[in-house]
Amino acid sequence: MPFLDRLQHWAQVQPDATAVAVGADRISFAELRDAAAAILPATPRISSVCLPHGTAFAVAFAAGVAEGRCSAILNPDWPEAQRRVVESRLARTAGLDGRVAAGAPLLGTELRDGPPDRDFLYGFTSGTTSVPKAFTRSRASWQRSFALGTEFFGLTRHDRTLAPGPLSASLSLYAFAESLHTGSAFFALPRFSAAAAVACVTVEQITRIVAAPTVLRVIAAHALSVGTDGRPPTGRGLTGIVSAGAKLDPGTLSMLRLWAPDASVFEYYGATELSFVTASVLRPGEVSPISATAVGRALPGVEVRIQDDAGRALPTGTPGTIFVRSLLVGGGYAWGDDGEAFRREVDWCTVGDIGFLDPAAVLHHLGRRADFIVTSGHNVYPQQVEAALRGLPGVEAAVVTGLPDPVRGTRVVAAVIAGSETDAARIRSYVAALLAAPHRPRAYYALAELPLTSAGKLSRVMLRRWIEEGDRRVRPLR
Repeated sequence: MPFLDRLQHWAQVQPDATAVAVGADRISFAELRDAAAAILPATPRISSVCLPHGTAFAVAFAAGVAEGRCSAILNPDWPEAQRRVVESRLARTAGLDGRVAAGAPLLGTELRDGPPDRDFLYGFTSGTTSVPKAFTRSRASWQRSFALGTEFFGLTRHDRTLAPGPLSASLSLYAFAESLHTGSAFFALPRFSAAAAVACVTVEQITRIVAAPTVLRVIAAHALSVGTDGRPPTGRGLTGIVSAGAKLDPGTLSMLRLWAPDASVFEYYGATELSFVTASVLRPGEVSPISATAVGRALPGVEVRIQDDAGRALPTGTPGTIFVRSLLVGGGYAWGDDGEAFRREVDWCTVGDIGFLDPAAVLHHLGRRADFIVTSGHNVYPQQVEAALRGLPGVEAAVVTGLPDPVRGTRVVAAVIAGSETDAARIRSYVAALLAAPHRPRAYYALAELPLTSAGKLSRVMLRRWIEEGDRRVRPLR
């Protein structure tokens, strides 16, 4: 595993320093090393980790990736039937792996990293009703990511990182692993709440927080609503905020700046299958460029190009499929590959995201091809419509999706979280001046809460299902 050699190092250099803390449950570097080593003899070649937040997760994961082992990180919130199907497939994968067949060497019982080119991780897409796709990562890909990420994001052994999302989510899992790699303390929450996150930042003297924009927004909103009674902001000790999984909107950025005025705000675009692709940083006091789609320039060692469906490179400013070439890219899917979710063309890879490069080589992300809406022959990018809606005073959040339509094929609809003064007529009047007719939503809904996955990511598919099923969390806006 890419952090076990470093875990051994830090267990010697700072044995009593906190490695992982989840509420009152915490473990030092030396304790983590010893606990993982103790269960190593009983840990199979491919093991599944399906545990709630806690230090037991850290111990099982460290043991599960030692030497030639591979660990599968399952979401403990999955239905039992879904979990059984995934574990059955993992068992078949282990039995069919030629490296496990007769003549393969037995695994050792030392807590050390395995071969760099071998897979160490099975991760899963956030499926809720069907069996999720299983992707793999090699040790070398994460080792390179650690080297790149720690330099760009400035992570050091003196940092104290909070990842408030679930440890089964790739964003939190990676933050946990890179913290162990750098010898810094990692903090998670037994269960998510904005109040618990704000309290953890204060009590544990957190210097760095890693989360999706929607999670950052609710945390900052809670911190600001509580008030400071004339005292410094509660996030004053934060020096870094890392946002990923979606574009950070201006409203959330403003709240983060008020809550944590001394923090550099990092934003990166990537995918579980691709790792880091592009990134940007705003230092304290710097003004954010006004863009609803810009996600930064390619990181060192990463190349980005935009191409059409025929594989031809597209010129600057022309939207197309985002392709990436780097040594950070994962190995693809162990199962569930439909040829669209991840595609490799020689050295260039894509997850089907749509975007364009501007004259300054900044990548603009327009969304997943699966979110792409074709209405009456016109291409509509939900993120662009959402960005326009968020500019209307009183609108806190906006989500756009498509619904079946007998005439247009698909009609564009939008759902918002907004004040009581915001009605459909007001929104229609506002967007008429900003969006071309095909891009204007045909219906508006009010949301009681955002449609989020268990990892805190916005789900347009979930919104569509809520509308179609008449879920009480969404209602027509008159």
